[in-house]
Amino acid sequence: MSKINKVKILILAGGKGKRMQSDLPKVLAPLKGKPMIKHLLESIEKANINDIDNNTGIIVGHKKELVIEELGDKYEYIVQNEQLGTGHAVMCANESCKNADHILVLQGDMPLISENTVKNLVDKHLKENAKITFATTTLPDFEDWKKSFLSFGRILRKDGKVAGIKEYRDANDEEKNIKEVNAGCYVFDAQWLWKNLEEIKNENSQKEYYITDLFHIAAKNNEKIETVEINPREALGANSKEELEILEGFSI
Repeated sequence: MSKINKVKILILAGGKGKRMQSDLPKVLAPLKGKPMIKHLLESIEKANINDIDNNTGIIVGHKKELVIEELGDKYEYIVQNEQLGTGHAVMCANESCKNADHILVLQGDMPLISENTVKNLVDKHLKENAKITFATTTLPDFEDWKKSFLSFGRILRKDGKVAGIKEYRDANDEEKNIKEVNAGCYVFDAQWLWKNLEEIKNENSQKEYYITDLFHIAAKNNEKIETVEINPREALGANSKEELEILEGFSI
């Protein structure tokens, strides 16, 4: 089996979506007639980065039975019983990823991610032999439809290299003015991921385990971090009905 076949895909799909004014799990909110997560799954399928079956794990939580019923038995389901953040969600998948060399983590509420972005992330990660490769997007401003990006984590760089990611809630005024933001799509070297995921703490305003804390660990240890710049539209997620309406206005 070649290395490309040892990329395990994890989709974070455990969120409640309380700002959607709906009791549905957030990833099942309909966009252009089908659940958001189905648009993402189609892009993953077209990207064809694996030749092995059942290599996509979907991390479910809130009303998990509805997600499983909607998507069927084509996927592996990993249960996150408590919503303790993105880092915790990935921790829940440790056992199901034991045979993977690399882990691709995607957000189930980002329906506009293209097959090219999925391919480019994995290709660059393998080519550069990085510990982390992730997608960023750069905004000219945070006005109009782009105000959705205000809450995104900011990319901290030093001498052009990624030095970390600061979540908006924990950022100071200078950091909030940074226009390069985290798109929430990551590829990790699996061995490095599992070793360092245990080190992250929940010492932040949300008391959650952020997967983005791994970037500070990697930068501090001079590990290789690569980025792939993507179109802002691809990076849009939907946390509210208003943001879902913005997505409806874009072509897929």
